[in-house]
Amino acid sequence: MALAPAFTKYRKSQKGSRAGNAKRGNTLAFGEYGLQSLSRGPMTGQQIEAARVTISRHLKRKGKLWIRIFPHKPITKKPAEVRMGQGKGPVEYYVAVIKPGAVLFELGGIPVAIAKEAFRLADAKLPFRCRFIVREGAEQ
Repeated sequence: MALAPAFTKYRKSQKGSRAGNAKRGNTLAFGEYGLQSLSRGPMTGQQIEAARVTISRHLKRKGKLWIRIFPHKPITKKPAEVRMGQGKGPVEYYVAVIKPGAVLFELGGIPVAIAKEAFRLADAKLPFRCRFIVREGAEQ
């Protein structure tokens, strides 16, 4: 089961703006290490879950993982071979709108080498490039 909001005020939403850099959620808040996006795009609940599973499998139940993003935005699709018009289609899935600089995941309580490798494996699952960041004052 992919991530999705339990309740939304409105069932469908417009596309909105994806321009600009992340103003909030662009610094480490919980752990010593983070995975920060370098480009923009939508990230589905399945992609978040795939990255989470990859990181937690690599950690082997050590350390702590924080997920800093959540898919709030509904994406609608019309069925295949349907004529134009007749309104907006039903909600297919939910995405998190990711802007450059957004911190996606954070890790704490583990050595830097393990965190770096876990985030490298998770980065391969994501639809955009990311970088590894370290909290100021944390051991390198």
